[in-house]
Amino acid sequence: MEKAMRLQGKIAFVTGAGQGIGRAVAVRLAQEGAKVIVNDLHEDNRAEQTLADVRAAGSDGCIVAGDISATQAGRRLIDEAIKKMGRIDVLVNNAGVEHNAPFLDVSEEDYGRVLDINLKGAFFITQAFVNHLRDTQRGGRIVNISSVHEELPFPHFTSYCASKGGMKMMMRNLAIELAPLGITVNNVAPGAIGTSINDRLLHSPTQLNALLGNIPLKRLGKPLDVANAVLFLASDEADYVTGSTLYVDGGLLWNYAEQ
Repeated sequence: MEKAMRLQGKIAFVTGAGQGIGRAVAVRLAQEGAKVIVNDLHEDNRAEQTLADVRAAGSDGCIVAGDISATQAGRRLIDEAIKKMGRIDVLVNNAGVEHNAPFLDVSEEDYGRVLDINLKGAFFITQAFVNHLRDTQRGGRIVNISSVHEELPFPHFTSYCASKGGMKMMMRNLAIELAPLGITVNNVAPGAIGTSINDRLLHSPTQLNALLGNIPLKRLGKPLDVANAVLFLASDEADYVTGSTLYVDGGLLWNYAEQ
C-alpha cells in the first residue's frame, strides 16, 4: 500500500526559496504533495531552478518574485500568489540576511537591511497571509526559519540576533493571537548549516574545526535537516504544536562557548 503524502492538496508559499534552506524546504514540501509558490528577490535562474526541482519532485507551483523588505510587498506578493494558485495554506518565512561587523561599526543602512528583511518583511507578509486565511475562513500553518541566535549571543552579528530574537517573540505572540483562527505558528531554528551564508566558515579549516568542537553531533547540518523539520510543522502531524521553536542544531545551543 502506497504511503499517503503528508501535504497532498496543500499550497505552500516559501520566501527566499532560490537557494539553500529555502530551496530544500520547497523541494521537501513538494515531495510530500504540496504545490509550492517560490519567492525570491528576482525571477531569475535561481528561482527557476527551484521551481524545476519542485516539478522534478512530482509537484508543481509558480514563481512570485519581489523584495519582502518593502512595506507593501507582503500584500502584493500574497495577492499575486493567490491569483496564480487560488489559495495558500502554508507560509514559510525563510528569507534572511546577516551582516558581520563590530557593534560600533554598524551603519544605519546595514542595520535597516537586516531588520527589514528578517523581521519586518516576515511580519507583513504574515499579516497578508493571515488576512487571506481569515477572509476564506480557513486555518493554516506559519513556519518561520529563525536561528539558534534567537537564543544564543553572536558577537559582531548584533542586528541579526536582534532580528531573530524579535522573530521568536513575534511567533509566540501570534501563536496565541491566531489560535482562535485555527492557525499555528512555530519557528525552526537552524544551527550551523552548510549553505552559502557560511561560505567563509566552510573555507576556514581552523574556524570550522573549532565550531565542530561545539557541536555534539560533530557535523554541520544539511538544508534537508531543516526542511524535514519544516515539513513536520506544516503537516497535520503537528496539529497541536504552536508557539514553539524546534532547534535543528546538532546540540550546538546547549554546548556552545565563544572561542
